[in-house]
Amino acid sequence: MGMELSGPAVRVLGCLMEKEMATPEYYPLSLNALVNGCNQKSNRDPVVDYDEETVNAALAELKERQLVWQSGAGRVPKFGEGFSAGTNLIAREKAALCLLLLRGPQTVGELRGRSERLYAFSGLEEVEESLASLAEMGLAAKLPRQPGRKEHRYAHLLGGEPEPAAAEAGAEGLLAAVPGKGRLGVLEEEVAALREEVAALREELQAFRRQFE
Repeated sequence: MGMELSGPAVRVLGCLMEKEMATPEYYPLSLNALVNGCNQKSNRDPVVDYDEETVNAALAELKERQLVWQSGAGRVPKFGEGFSAGTNLIAREKAALCLLLLRGPQTVGELRGRSERLYAFSGLEEVEESLASLAEMGLAAKLPRQPGRKEHRYAHLLGGEPEPAAAEAGAEGLLAAVPGKGRLGVLEEEVAALREEVAALREELQAFRRQFE
């Protein structure tokens, strides 16, 4: 697509997509809720500490590209994403891309294990089909396999071509990349993903309560 967004803009867009799919009752998001979403300690890689000025600048960048919209209804302005509709993404493609925006390069298994709150993939094949569709649209790409790793990882392309160092960021390291991890490894990933989901839900609830304090 020839798009190259800044890091904060990628994070803001990913947060809006995530909340739209996972917690539609709290969507669109106020600036305060969006700052909290960007700075979550779970389900984020890297973890950041954006202030309102940074998020506002990211929103301005996304507005210029017509990727977000602002609601003037109510006392507090709220923001939503128009990227998904503009690119005609279906739910499974949107979920896979959202995870790549929020957590960086990941394997097919990692994407499936972390997607439950957004979309329930039927299996690894459906994840692969979604990634193939994103690749055809120029939104994602398969990365070269890292030494010592059995599986390829995928990255989004909304921030331009991923740098080699960025392609390795977020990995648990070569010690975690044990070839043939099998069923137990997949189960461990799914348990870890469930724990992250619970932590994220707690953070979302706390952020929602803070809006009324």
